[in-house]
Amino acid sequence: MKTLSLCSRRVLGRRIGLVSVLVSSVLLAACSSGTSGPAATGGAPSGTLKFIVSSSDASDAGFRAINAAFMKKYPKVKVEFSPIPNQNWAATNSSRLTAGNVDITLAGPKEVPSYVPASAEGDDARAADAGVYVDLTHQAAMKRFPPSVLKATQYKGKQYVVPTGLSYYTGAYYNKKLFAKYGLSVPTTWDEFVKVCNTLKKNNVAPLGVGGKDNAGLVMLSAVQGLYPTAQDKEALQQGLWQKKVKLTDSKPVQVLDRVATMFGFAQRNFAGVAGSTIAAGFANGEYAMIPDGTWDTPTVASAVGSKFDFGYFPIPTSDNAAENSALGGKVELTLAVPSSAKNKTAALAYLDFFTEPQNYTKFVELSGFASAEPGIATSAFLKSLEGYTKTFSPAWDTVFIVNPKAGSAAQYPFNYGAVVPLGSSTPAQAAAQSQKDWAAGQ
Repeated sequence: MKTLSLCSRRVLGRRIGLVSVLVSSVLLAACSSGTSGPAATGGAPSGTLKFIVSSSDASDAGFRAINAAFMKKYPKVKVEFSPIPNQNWAATNSSRLTAGNVDITLAGPKEVPSYVPASAEGDDARAADAGVYVDLTHQAAMKRFPPSVLKATQYKGKQYVVPTGLSYYTGAYYNKKLFAKYGLSVPTTWDEFVKVCNTLKKNNVAPLGVGGKDNAGLVMLSAVQGLYPTAQDKEALQQGLWQKKVKLTDSKPVQVLDRVATMFGFAQRNFAGVAGSTIAAGFANGEYAMIPDGTWDTPTVASAVGSKFDFGYFPIPTSDNAAENSALGGKVELTLAVPSSAKNKTAALAYLDFFTEPQNYTKFVELSGFASAEPGIATSAFLKSLEGYTKTFSPAWDTVFIVNPKAGSAAQYPFNYGAVVPLGSSTPAQAAAQSQKDWAAGQ
């Protein structure tokens, strides 16, 4: 079986919740950082604000715009902004935290339920328990976010992070010109989706463009979203797995992989060897009618398509019930935290407040391509077209599932899509059996 990243490189790169830090070292840095300067005295922000993030061109541009506006408002502050390449993020963040050399960073502490052993708890959670991050619960910035977003980011009833936006990735971009040419409507059930795909195939159009090298996981996450549409459904699935009340060989989990296999069958020829970075260009050239992808790639898709045709986006409907296909699954994007060891907490907290002010936040989401995590923020026409699918935030499966570090590789998601033909050599039932075996081995 091929070893594949869960989704696209962008999703993988943004999964920064598990930061490799030695908690005791960070706490030592926090204790030794002192309390002199603005962090202790309060008052108007001043001094250097050291800010690091995992890098992406669009979000980096958004942060730079906010940084410039913040320094204009607070001329005594110099923002030292460092976008870190994704592959270097964990090591850089760890060393900066340990040295007490950062005022704003990224974190994502995630609480494990009582039925999950403590060994599955992430490093950020351990760090939060140890006091590594400042409690932001009562900061003014937090009052600007709706309860559904705050619930998705809270840790043991407290808020340690400020969301920067939302991304959705259980849907597909579609070519409106091709849909109109063949008399197709946006499908709302699995049967309708299959009929759309079959019609396209009969007309020698590949229904789906999939980057098998690095974003085939998006197909799996879309299948899970329709079959387990609500946060409660996904949490119940996870609890059932951990408590051995659900097996990955049960009919519904196998159905997830059946849907995946069918969608793989509708993908372009030889898709297993295709990089996700090439998919937008193929879509623009009419090589396929739909691409399973995340909304973060809208600027890339729009640039590739240009004036060739209009495109839209809809949830991939993997359920037979249209109502269960009505919401896009997504995640809270980069989440900002203030380390307890920060030497300039005053500037850091002022920045988070400034960042979340509607007029500033509007500019950030415009540049970053993120969907707004705050209500009432003006958004692009494309994101506005998705509002019917995003009224209530619905977390995607990969943000709910807690990895079992003791389980085998086939149970890491735990839907073993990478073993399914043609990425692997297994049928859905065989892939599910492999996954169940590896999951049971870790319990």
